[in-house]
Amino acid sequence: MVSADRILAFTAMSVLVIVIPGPSVLFVIGRALAHGRRTALATVLGNVFGSYVLVVAVALGVGSLVERSVTVFLAVKLAGAAYLVHLGVQAFRHRGKLTASAMASTAGGQAGRTGQPRRLLRTVVDGVVVGVTNPKGIVFFAAVLPQFVDRSQGHVPMQMLLLGLVPIGIGLVTDTLWGLGAAAARNWFARSERRLSLVGGAGGVAMIGLGVAVAATGRAD
Repeated sequence: MVSADRILAFTAMSVLVIVIPGPSVLFVIGRALAHGRRTALATVLGNVFGSYVLVVAVALGVGSLVERSVTVFLAVKLAGAAYLVHLGVQAFRHRGKLTASAMASTAGGQAGRTGQPRRLLRTVVDGVVVGVTNPKGIVFFAAVLPQFVDRSQGHVPMQMLLLGLVPIGIGLVTDTLWGLGAAAARNWFARSERRLSLVGGAGGVAMIGLGVAVAATGRAD
């Protein structure tokens, strides 16, 4: 249905776009620094799911409407920016609790596992929200993805859904590597209560700064 040359061309384009860290990567890094490896990986999972929601929206024709409408695009962008700032503020406010959480996680005790599924689910949902409202993702999938569809072959929505798996797969791998790297750095800081508190606060500040940057980012047109 989708020719190999189009898949290869779209893969090359996806790599060029993804290697430039955007809101998703910076968000994963901020979460990894603030909360650790599990949260980072759950964030990556939610993020790629949210990104694929954008692919589905574009395939159904909704994504192009969001990208072309200044008002809708601005509303989505500001909603995502506000959510990032909210998460950053929460991470900064609770940075003092990171040491106890890290120790409990390391010990692997029951106290460290209590409520863990619910927290991870909430983290996945956070990642979905950020992925869906990512301006970079909206523009890429709405403006670039349709250019690689062969309309003469028909089944255009299905072609978009299949092509969309390419950047999603690349993003899953690269975001995971970014998250694991940031989490490893956090583990070193965890040896000192003061250092861990500082790095947790830095992760919160990074997310706040990312939210402000997203809000201030204009459209390409």
